[in-house]
Amino acid sequence: MSEVKTVGLFLLTALAEIVGCYLPYLWLNQNRSPWLLVPAALSLSLFAWLLTLHPTAAGRVYAAYGGVYVFVAILWLWAVDGVQPTSWDLVGSAVALTGMAIIMFAPRYG
Repeated sequence: MSEVKTVGLFLLTALAEIVGCYLPYLWLNQNRSPWLLVPAALSLSLFAWLLTLHPTAAGRVYAAYGGVYVFVAILWLWAVDGVQPTSWDLVGSAVALTGMAIIMFAPRYG
């Protein structure tokens, strides 16, 4: 799988997970409709399915995915929560993405 496709798939996966967790948050903390649990469950199901599309060991995918999740969560903080990320948020995201790249794209022998 190409690097661009891998990162794109991770970005979609992170978005599905965050939406799947954010909707119950709205229900529980902001007294929104419990019907939000229906799209939340669908989104979390999509998240789990997307993780299966990577052609490598599950543990490696989960470890690397975490780096992309951190990055997307910081984007969510800015775009949805309306909170501007600090320079530390951005540095932390860069470190997480670097870790993802090392895990996913390092040469494999044997």
